[in-house]
Amino acid sequence: MVLFSVLHFGYELTGWDLLKVFCGSDESVFEHIKIGFWAYLFTSVIEFFAFKKKQNFWSSRFFSASLVPWFIVVVWYMAAAIFGKIEAVWIELAWAFAVVIICGLFATLVEGELETLKTSKGFRVFVYVLVIVSTVFFVRFSFGKPWIDVFVDPYTL
Repeated sequence: MVLFSVLHFGYELTGWDLLKVFCGSDESVFEHIKIGFWAYLFTSVIEFFAFKKKQNFWSSRFFSASLVPWFIVVVWYMAAAIFGKIEAVWIELAWAFAVVIICGLFATLVEGELETLKTSKGFRVFVYVLVIVSTVFFVRFSFGKPWIDVFVDPYTL
């Protein structure tokens, strides 16, 4: 939650272009899923150095980090699916915090299960390729976005 918040406002507060890779630069869905990806990876790096290395540590964290953006999309839009457009800003903000927590818990559950399994070399290669592809996706579109709705800042429509 803390790293997600730092990355959400990091670029806005500093204006440093380099931070666009990791931080949100607008309120589009893309920027939020990018923040989730990086926040989860950075948290995993901190965890790696703070605690003893576990079996399947990086493959479980990379897999979870690659899933977090899509967890964010699915969980975030559940409110819209159930309630429609949320008009009250405080409710939307509360839901946003809840989404970050829920998605973090989902990812933690996935990584915990993966740590207990004996994974094949093929699966580990898949996970490393997945995190590399995710990284390219988030870095590339941080500096030039295609015209697809997930990249559009809803406040500019």
